[in-house]
Amino acid sequence: MEDSNRERRTCYKGHHFYKSSDCPTCPVCEQERKPQDGFLSSLSAPARRALENHGILTLQELSEYSDKEILKFHGMGPASMPKLRAALAEAGLSFRNEQK
Repeated sequence: MEDSNRERRTCYKGHHFYKSSDCPTCPVCEQERKPQDGFLSSLSAPARRALENHGILTLQELSEYSDKEILKFHGMGPASMPKLRAALAEAGLSFRNEQK
């Protein structure tokens, strides 16, 4: 379905997609990049990219930050926090400000 405010784009890999925002991210490429398992696989693409852009690829690295620091990352929203807390708890970890 095409809308008048959606623009057809082509990414560097040749995927065609429509976007109405200035966001340059190709949804096809983003889906291909999505991890199949691990805590990053449960997150939305913007939240996953926010952590990746800050070098956070493991739960141990995530536990070195406070929840407030994580929420300040561009792309990270409050809906991702319960998933992150659950993943940390499953590994016996927590955010820095929640450690005992």
